[in-house]
Amino acid sequence: MQFTEKDIVGEIVARDYRAADVFSGYGIDFCCRGNRTLSEVAQTNNIAVEELLTKLNQIQTGSSEEKVDYQSWELDLLADYIEKKHHRYVRRRIPEIRKYLEKVVQVHGTQHPELIKIAEHFEATARELQSHMKEEEGILFPHVREMIEAELENETLEKPAFETVQNPIQQFMEEHDQEGVRFREISALSNAYTPPADACNTYRVTYELLKEFEQDLHLHIHLENNILFPRAAELEEKMFHAAAN
Repeated sequence: MQFTEKDIVGEIVARDYRAADVFSGYGIDFCCRGNRTLSEVAQTNNIAVEELLTKLNQIQTGSSEEKVDYQSWELDLLADYIEKKHHRYVRRRIPEIRKYLEKVVQVHGTQHPELIKIAEHFEATARELQSHMKEEEGILFPHVREMIEAELENETLEKPAFETVQNPIQQFMEEHDQEGVRFREISALSNAYTPPADACNTYRVTYELLKEFEQDLHLHIHLENNILFPRAAELEEKMFHAAAN
């Protein structure tokens, strides 16, 4: 199926994650701001929509070996994947990046004061993300698994303490937006993770780690905002109607 200018950016990436590379190449946010049409993002970023469509539709005619169809995964499997892959990645990388940032700020902070701001933004991200992930793992993900199990067993599920999945989902999406803003600022401060001419190897590695962290965060947030969250809401609505009838 060919993409059109009326397609929603987040839905395009949900259909074929290889589209993420196209959007990233133009600096288009497909995760936190993935609810815009292709026409809207083209206009906002001063890009010819035909150019975007050509590149997006080309990926569909190429090899499908790299395509991962997350949409086809069972919802509990997707929750497990996010937790085991992306949450673990964040927890593993945070102390490593903190260590590198502390070192480059000490050595290069006077000549490059933007590093101090970058370190402040990353520290805020580190604190917020760890709290955020803990809440997802303690509140939403277990309920998703319970809904799947209840559906399989054709059982009625008691209403959770948070009433509806829409409540934690709204909170988590707002927090995702905040992280998107922080990393756009980090990217701007670092000149899109381009080290200056006088950067040492530690400086360069720090920028590479930050860039990798942002890329992983984009996929992480995309999987939740554009696939897990809407499908969890749909499943809850389906089960609600089944119980009412």
